[in-house]
Parts: sequence; structure tokens; C-alpha cells
Amino acid sequence: MDMPVVTECAVENCAYNRDHACNAMAITVGDVRHPHCDTFFTSPAKGGDPSATGQVGACKMSDCRHNVDFECHAPGITVGYQQTDVDCLTYAPA
Repeated sequence: MDMPVVTECAVENCAYNRDHACNAMAITVGDVRHPHCDTFFTSPAKGGDPSATGQVGACKMSDCRHNVDFECHAPGITVGYQQTDVDCLTYAPA
């Protein structure tokens, strides 16, 4: 199984975001109750590999219809703001 890619990230102040692209090797989504991007943090320096597209390494949202055994099976996800939270916007309750 290939890991799903982060097709877009609208969180410009994330350390892994360059031009709406996630450059983390893999992100983790969720804190069991909320689909936060657990990899999000701010830094004056940018991190990750600028030639890499971020992927979903793990998802803790067991109630998401894309989640099978804590692995995301969506073809790709979008990360952005849900009010003030940085969330997986592809999350869909089962």
C-alpha cells in the first residue's frame, strides 16, 4: 500500500509548508477525538525535503471512513484550518 499524499496544505506558517505544499516525509493525523495535523508546528526555518511531497504516515481517527487499522486509505488529503485548528480537511466520519 502506498501512503496517501498531502495534496494541499493551506497552513502557510507550518515549518513544513512551502507554497501550499507539505514537505514533511510523513505526517500523523488525529488525537483520537479531533483530526488535527499532529506534525504541524511553526518555526522561522523551513524543514522537510523541498523535493518531497508529504504523505500520511498514520491516522488516529478510527471513526474516519478512510481509516483502516489506523492507516489512511484516502487517495490524498488536504490540510487546512477548521476555524483556528490545523486539521485534515479530508476527514469524514464513518
